[in-house]
Amino acid sequence: MQLVITADTHVPKRARDLPAPLWAAIDAADVVLHAGDWVDVSLLDALTARARRLVAVYGNNDGPDLRARLPEVARVELAGLRVAVVHETGPKTRREERCAARFPDCDLLVFGHSHIPWDSVAPGGLRLLNPGSPTDRRAQPHATYLTARVAAGRLDEVELHRLPPR
Repeated sequence: MQLVITADTHVPKRARDLPAPLWAAIDAADVVLHAGDWVDVSLLDALTARARRLVAVYGNNDGPDLRARLPEVARVELAGLRVAVVHETGPKTRREERCAARFPDCDLLVFGHSHIPWDSVAPGGLRLLNPGSPTDRRAQPHATYLTARVAAGRLDEVELHRLPPR
C-alpha cells in the first residue's frame, strides 16, 4: 500500500494549488494522509475527488467549513498498521514521550503544524512523521512531502520529497 503524507498546504493563501509532483504522487497513492491546515475547503474537495482514499484532519488555520467535515484526530488501520493523524503535537521538547502517552495504541503518528519535516521513534516504538509543507517552507531549505509503503503492519520506504523552488 502506497502512502502520500502531507500537511500545511495553506491553499490558496501560500500557493494557488499543490505542486504538480505532489498531485502526481497523490494520483498514484492508495492512501493520502493530510495533517491539517488546508485553509480553504476547495482543496479538500479537490483532494477528495482525486485520492483513492483520504484520511485527514483540520488544523489551527482551518475555519468552520473544514472543521465541520474533518475531525481533530483521525485513526485508521492500514494493512495492519495502526495510524493516527493530528495537526498539533506541541513543542518539540519531549514530543515523543507526550505522543506515546497520548497515542499508546498506535504504530504511526502523522502530524503537521511546524512545517518542519520530522521522523523519530518514541519509547515503545511509536513512529512520528511530519511531512513539512509542500507550499510554505518557512525557514526550511525546501518545500516537502513524504511517501511511504505499508505492508503486513510495517511502515517502510519512508522518503522525504524536496520540491523545486516555485
